[in-house]
Amino acid sequence: MKIQLHDGSIQEIEKSSKEAFEVLNHSTSHLLAEAIQELYPGALFGYGPAIEEGFYYDIDFPEPITEADLPKIEKKMHELASKDERIVREVLSKEEALKRFANNHYKVELIEGINEDITTFTQGKFTDLCRGPHIMSTGQIKHFKLLNLAGAYWRGDSKNKMLVRIYGTSWFSAEELQNHLTILEERKKRDHRILGKQLGLFMLSDYGPGLPFWLPNGMIVRTALEDMWKEKHRKYNYLFVDTPIMLSKELWITSGHWDHYKDNMYTTMVDENEFAIKPMNCPGAILCYKNDLHSYRELPLRYAELGHVHRHEASGALNGLFRVRSFTQDDAHTFVRPDQIGEEITSILKLYDEIYSLFGLNYKIELSTRPEEGYIGDINIWNESERILEEVCRSTGKEFKINPGDGAFYGPKLDFKVRDSMNRIWQCGTIQLDMNLPERFDCFYIDSDGEKKRPIMIHRACFGSIERFIGVITEHYAGAFPVWLAPIQVDILPVNNEFHLEKAKELYQLFKDKGYRVLLDDANEKLGYRLRNAQIKKIPYTLVIGDNEKANGTVTYRKYGQKDQITVPVEEFLELLAKEKSYNK
Repeated sequence: MKIQLHDGSIQEIEKSSKEAFEVLNHSTSHLLAEAIQELYPGALFGYGPAIEEGFYYDIDFPEPITEADLPKIEKKMHELASKDERIVREVLSKEEALKRFANNHYKVELIEGINEDITTFTQGKFTDLCRGPHIMSTGQIKHFKLLNLAGAYWRGDSKNKMLVRIYGTSWFSAEELQNHLTILEERKKRDHRILGKQLGLFMLSDYGPGLPFWLPNGMIVRTALEDMWKEKHRKYNYLFVDTPIMLSKELWITSGHWDHYKDNMYTTMVDENEFAIKPMNCPGAILCYKNDLHSYRELPLRYAELGHVHRHEASGALNGLFRVRSFTQDDAHTFVRPDQIGEEITSILKLYDEIYSLFGLNYKIELSTRPEEGYIGDINIWNESERILEEVCRSTGKEFKINPGDGAFYGPKLDFKVRDSMNRIWQCGTIQLDMNLPERFDCFYIDSDGEKKRPIMIHRACFGSIERFIGVITEHYAGAFPVWLAPIQVDILPVNNEFHLEKAKELYQLFKDKGYRVLLDDANEKLGYRLRNAQIKKIPYTLVIGDNEKANGTVTYRKYGQKDQITVPVEEFLELLAKEKSYNK
């Protein structure tokens, strides 16, 4: 297919390419805006980009709309696409562009930030400020679906007006569109909020919006996850710390959080002094470091902490476990000499790979480099750090990309985007190099020459947060956790309580004594009902105990998601279970 590039040239690309999908979806976002312009005169348009699986457009509507309006908008889009209008590129000066879009203050704001020639793309009566690229004509847009509405602050700033964001997806064939819609329906069934309630993992209460309550089954999952995390970190020579949940205002002023993050922090008065509940763990790790003098021989010094933090997120942004106000970061803060950066990052990447692979999560890495302005620290350390990070990323063989100038002012960073079983991308892990906090807190170590030197601090989290990661893997597994994570690992069902309950109790005690999480379902219900109930609870193994099992010392098991029932000696099943119980297979 042919596309129009920003410079006006025409390029041929394969429809099967990622670029072709992005161009089609970006052009479909313009078709959406064209339809809205006709249906809702006076609507003002913000952004309309392509995204991972489709597109969206942020729009300031003159009147409220709901998802019930989407079919009407879709119908108008099909009507406009059938006209097969050419998509025409035009180059404007800044003055011409400001005049053209004078009635849309969102576009005017964008134009004022552009210091080069400005391009627009026009189809029919609709013109949009845009760099492209685009398809050649609207007739190529045939197989699309508007999915849902959401609120979105203009330019992501909560101080700005909230616009209506319309999400959609566009494909080259009806079959591709239908396959994607089928996946979206499956994702709805995997919603961790629904599964969390169904499986008794967590709850939310109006008494504490955004503050999750962990229920007994959820605590089992959480504890198993944390135990694995601790075991892995011991292997990589981390030292565990635990820092206070509330610290004085002076600390947050020194760290810089008070100036930049105060509105998201919960504060209170203690003995006539202002305190803040921590939104981040790093200042506490700094104080742990400063508690002792350190030699260059001690570095790298790795502090790991499952730190409970609180942030005042906007109420409209709260979303199950994905966006909460109280969460536990699986943080670690490592203090290194500049010459240790490469080796330490390599070690962290190896740790992350071990952990993500346990869950069957593939990932790609994004490297964000030094901003053009406003950064701190020696530019030579920046350059060397970025070179090392890029070199280490390449050595992993994992997909990665560079985001020039997108690093924090205090250091470059790596972000880890994991892909789940439903092909969704989640931002989980991060690694950040920090030259700022060691400077602010006057951290140092004694080098081999006896002089004080400033360490570099590495912030890193693999899960991001325990809460969010449990939400991710709940949907990834559709609630059917592997044996080592499952709240109940084995469900024992006597066929008839009168004849088989005693044997079932004997097996229950055997499994319990061996450390398994086991349930004995001796409810006065038919066997078929209890089997279905075990499937609803997504229990990995269900054992049926009847006459043969009682007489022969066997168990008949059925694995979750499978129909086959297999009979084996009890010892053989225990060997199978022992392998499944361990995440280190």
